[in-house]
Amino acid sequence: MSVPLVAAVPVKDLVNAKQRLVPALSPPERRALARAMLEDVLDAMVTALPGAVIVVTTDGEVQDLARSRRVECWIESGNRGHTAAVAFAQREASDRGALRFLTIPGDVPCVTPDEVATLCRALDGPGVAFVPSRSGRGTNAALLCPPGAMPLTFGEPSFENHLIAARSAGFDPRVIHLPGIGLDVDAPDDLPLLLERGAATRSGRLLRTLPSAARLAGAR
Repeated sequence: MSVPLVAAVPVKDLVNAKQRLVPALSPPERRALARAMLEDVLDAMVTALPGAVIVVTTDGEVQDLARSRRVECWIESGNRGHTAAVAFAQREASDRGALRFLTIPGDVPCVTPDEVATLCRALDGPGVAFVPSRSGRGTNAALLCPPGAMPLTFGEPSFENHLIAARSAGFDPRVIHLPGIGLDVDAPDDLPLLLERGAATRSGRLLRTLPSAARLAGAR
Protein backbone atom coordinates (compact mmCIF):
# COMPACT_ATOMS: atom_id res chain seq x y z
CA MET A 1 0.00 0.00 0.00
CA SER A 2 1.38 3.41 -0.94
CA VAL A 3 2.15 6.11 1.63
CA PRO A 4 1.39 9.68 0.48
CA LEU A 5 4.38 11.33 2.17
CA VAL A 6 7.30 10.65 4.48
CA ALA A 7 8.66 13.74 6.25
CA ALA A 8 12.08 12.97 7.71
CA VAL A 9 13.92 14.93 10.40
CA PRO A 10 17.52 13.68 10.77
CA VAL A 11 19.00 14.31 14.23
CA LYS A 12 22.43 13.36 15.49
CA ASP A 13 23.11 12.93 19.20
CA LEU A 14 22.30 15.95 21.35
CA VAL A 15 25.52 15.71 23.38
CA ASN A 16 27.70 16.55 20.40
CA ALA A 17 25.24 18.80 18.59
CA LYS A 18 26.01 22.34 17.46
CA GLN A 19 29.79 22.28 17.71
CA ARG A 20 30.04 25.55 15.77
CA LEU A 21 28.28 27.26 18.70
CA VAL A 22 31.19 26.44 21.02
CA PRO A 23 32.43 30.09 21.08
CA ALA A 24 29.01 31.29 22.26
CA LEU A 25 27.45 28.57 24.41
CA SER A 26 28.59 26.04 27.01
CA PRO A 27 28.08 22.30 26.40
CA PRO A 28 24.91 22.14 28.57
CA GLU A 29 23.55 25.24 26.83
CA ARG A 30 24.21 23.78 23.38
CA ARG A 31 22.51 20.53 24.32
CA ALA A 32 19.48 22.32 25.75
CA LEU A 33 19.19 24.54 22.69
CA ALA A 34 19.49 21.60 20.30
CA ARG A 35 16.69 19.83 22.15
CA ALA A 36 14.48 22.92 22.19
CA MET A 37 15.00 23.49 18.46
CA LEU A 38 14.07 19.90 17.69
CA GLU A 39 10.91 20.30 19.76
CA ASP A 40 9.99 23.44 17.81
CA VAL A 41 10.55 21.66 14.49
CA LEU A 42 8.60 18.56 15.46
CA ASP A 43 5.69 20.58 16.83
CA ALA A 44 5.37 22.49 13.55
CA MET A 45 5.73 19.42 11.37
CA VAL A 46 3.34 17.23 13.36
CA THR A 47 0.75 20.00 13.23
CA ALA A 48 1.10 20.29 9.46
CA LEU A 49 1.64 16.60 8.64
CA PRO A 50 0.12 14.37 11.34
CA GLY A 51 1.19 10.76 10.93
CA ALA A 52 3.78 11.52 8.25
CA VAL A 53 6.73 12.70 10.36
CA ILE A 54 9.63 10.42 11.24
CA VAL A 55 12.90 11.10 13.08
CA VAL A 56 16.14 9.49 11.93
CA THR A 57 18.58 9.14 14.82
CA THR A 58 20.73 6.89 16.97
CA ASP A 59 20.24 9.00 20.13
CA GLY A 60 18.07 7.56 22.91
CA GLU A 61 17.05 10.96 24.26
CA VAL A 62 15.96 12.05 20.79
CA GLN A 63 13.96 8.84 20.40
CA ASP A 64 12.16 9.46 23.69
CA LEU A 65 11.41 13.06 22.71
CA ALA A 66 10.04 11.99 19.33
CA ARG A 67 7.90 9.21 20.72
CA SER A 68 6.43 11.58 23.31
CA ARG A 69 4.94 13.37 20.31
CA ARG A 70 3.83 10.09 18.69
CA VAL A 71 6.53 10.46 16.04
CA GLU A 72 8.02 7.25 14.66
CA CYS A 73 11.81 6.80 14.79
CA TRP A 74 13.93 5.13 12.16
CA ILE A 75 17.16 3.99 13.77
CA GLU A 76 20.41 4.20 11.83
CA SER A 77 23.15 1.64 12.33
CA GLY A 78 25.55 4.47 13.23
CA ASN A 79 25.75 8.25 13.51
CA ARG A 80 27.20 8.94 10.05
CA GLY A 81 26.13 12.52 9.47
CA HIS A 82 23.25 14.45 7.92
CA THR A 83 23.69 13.39 4.29
CA ALA A 84 23.89 9.68 5.17
CA ALA A 85 20.85 9.97 7.45
CA VAL A 86 18.80 11.56 4.67
CA ALA A 87 19.91 8.90 2.17
CA PHE A 88 18.89 6.20 4.66
CA ALA A 89 15.47 7.84 5.06
CA GLN A 90 15.03 8.13 1.28
CA ARG A 91 15.68 4.40 0.87
CA GLU A 92 13.31 3.51 3.70
CA ALA A 93 10.62 5.80 2.30
CA SER A 94 10.93 4.18 -1.14
CA ASP A 95 10.88 0.66 0.35
CA ARG A 96 7.69 1.53 2.25
CA GLY A 97 5.96 2.78 -0.86
CA ALA A 98 6.04 6.51 -0.16
CA LEU A 99 4.99 8.69 -3.07
CA ARG A 100 6.82 11.82 -1.85
CA PHE A 101 9.71 12.52 0.49
CA LEU A 102 10.29 15.68 2.52
CA THR A 103 13.29 16.38 4.70
CA ILE A 104 13.75 19.29 7.09
CA PRO A 105 16.58 19.55 9.65
CA GLY A 106 16.03 19.75 13.39
CA ASP A 107 17.70 23.15 13.77
CA VAL A 108 15.19 25.48 12.06
CA PRO A 109 13.15 26.48 15.12
CA CYS A 110 11.24 29.30 13.39
CA VAL A 111 9.56 26.91 10.96
CA THR A 112 5.76 27.12 11.05
CA PRO A 113 3.03 24.67 10.06
CA ASP A 114 2.02 27.07 7.28
CA GLU A 115 5.54 26.98 5.84
CA VAL A 116 5.54 23.17 5.87
CA ALA A 117 2.16 23.12 4.14
CA THR A 118 3.33 25.69 1.57
CA LEU A 119 6.35 23.58 0.73
CA CYS A 120 4.26 20.42 0.39
CA ARG A 121 2.00 22.21 -2.10
CA ALA A 122 5.01 23.04 -4.30
CA LEU A 123 4.71 19.76 -6.22
CA ASP A 124 1.57 18.22 -7.71
CA GLY A 125 3.44 15.48 -9.55
CA PRO A 126 6.98 14.21 -10.16
CA GLY A 127 9.59 16.83 -9.41
CA VAL A 128 11.87 18.37 -6.81
CA ALA A 129 11.65 21.50 -4.67
CA PHE A 130 14.20 23.12 -2.36
CA VAL A 131 14.26 25.75 0.36
CA PRO A 132 17.60 27.59 0.56
CA SER A 133 19.27 28.59 3.79
CA ARG A 134 19.45 32.24 4.83
CA SER A 135 22.88 32.52 3.19
CA GLY A 136 21.57 31.05 -0.05
CA ARG A 137 24.37 28.50 -0.04
CA GLY A 138 22.87 25.68 2.01
CA THR A 139 19.74 23.56 1.49
CA ASN A 140 17.36 23.65 4.45
CA ALA A 141 14.55 21.53 3.03
CA ALA A 142 13.97 19.26 0.07
CA LEU A 143 10.79 17.77 -1.33
CA LEU A 144 11.12 14.91 -3.83
CA CYS A 145 8.53 13.06 -5.86
CA PRO A 146 9.30 10.19 -5.97
CA PRO A 147 11.56 9.81 -2.89
CA GLY A 148 14.44 8.48 -4.99
CA ALA A 149 14.21 11.21 -7.61
CA MET A 150 17.80 12.25 -6.94
CA PRO A 151 20.50 11.93 -4.27
CA LEU A 152 20.80 14.73 -1.73
CA THR A 153 24.13 15.98 -0.40
CA PHE A 154 24.19 18.61 2.32
CA GLY A 155 26.69 21.23 3.44
CA GLU A 156 27.51 24.48 1.65
CA PRO A 157 27.28 25.03 -1.29
CA SER A 158 24.63 22.32 -1.42
CA PHE A 159 21.86 24.57 -2.71
CA GLU A 160 23.48 25.34 -6.06
CA ASN A 161 24.76 21.77 -6.28
CA HIS A 162 21.23 20.44 -5.78
CA LEU A 163 19.86 22.68 -8.53
CA ILE A 164 22.56 21.48 -10.93
CA ALA A 165 21.99 17.83 -9.98
CA ALA A 166 18.21 18.20 -10.35
CA ARG A 167 18.53 19.64 -13.84
CA SER A 168 20.97 16.89 -14.79
CA ALA A 169 18.34 14.37 -13.65
CA GLY A 170 15.78 15.97 -15.96
CA PHE A 171 13.88 18.07 -13.42
CA ASP A 172 13.06 21.76 -13.37
CA PRO A 173 13.67 22.41 -9.65
CA ARG A 174 11.29 24.64 -7.76
CA VAL A 175 12.84 27.10 -5.30
CA ILE A 176 10.68 28.11 -2.34
CA HIS A 177 11.88 30.91 -0.07
CA LEU A 178 10.55 30.41 3.46
CA PRO A 179 12.13 32.56 6.20
CA GLY A 180 11.44 30.20 9.10
CA ILE A 181 12.90 27.15 7.40
CA GLY A 182 15.66 29.34 5.99
CA LEU A 183 17.04 30.22 9.45
CA ASP A 184 19.10 27.26 10.58
CA VAL A 185 20.75 28.03 13.91
CA ASP A 186 24.22 26.70 13.38
CA ALA A 187 26.76 29.46 14.13
CA PRO A 188 27.09 32.21 16.78
CA ASP A 189 25.83 34.93 14.44
CA ASP A 190 22.55 33.02 14.05
CA LEU A 191 21.73 33.37 17.75
CA PRO A 192 20.83 37.08 17.72
CA LEU A 193 18.51 36.37 14.80
CA LEU A 194 16.83 33.62 16.80
CA LEU A 195 16.29 36.07 19.66
CA GLU A 196 14.82 38.57 17.22
CA ARG A 197 12.69 36.36 14.99
CA GLY A 198 11.91 33.46 17.28
CA ALA A 199 10.64 35.20 20.39
CA ALA A 200 7.58 32.95 20.49
CA THR A 201 9.49 29.69 19.97
CA ARG A 202 10.60 27.32 22.69
CA SER A 203 14.18 27.89 21.48
CA GLY A 204 13.94 31.68 21.65
CA ARG A 205 12.47 31.58 25.14
CA LEU A 206 15.24 29.25 26.28
CA LEU A 207 17.95 31.39 24.72
CA ARG A 208 16.71 34.46 26.58
CA THR A 209 17.26 32.64 29.90
CA LEU A 210 20.90 31.76 29.22
CA PRO A 211 23.72 33.83 30.75
CA SER A 212 24.90 34.82 27.27
CA ALA A 213 21.51 36.22 26.25
CA ALA A 214 22.26 39.87 27.07
CA ARG A 215 25.49 39.79 25.08
CA LEU A 216 23.79 38.09 22.15
CA ALA A 217 20.98 40.62 22.15
CA GLY A 218 23.54 43.40 22.03
CA ALA A 219 25.13 41.83 18.95
CA ARG A 220 21.99 42.34 16.84
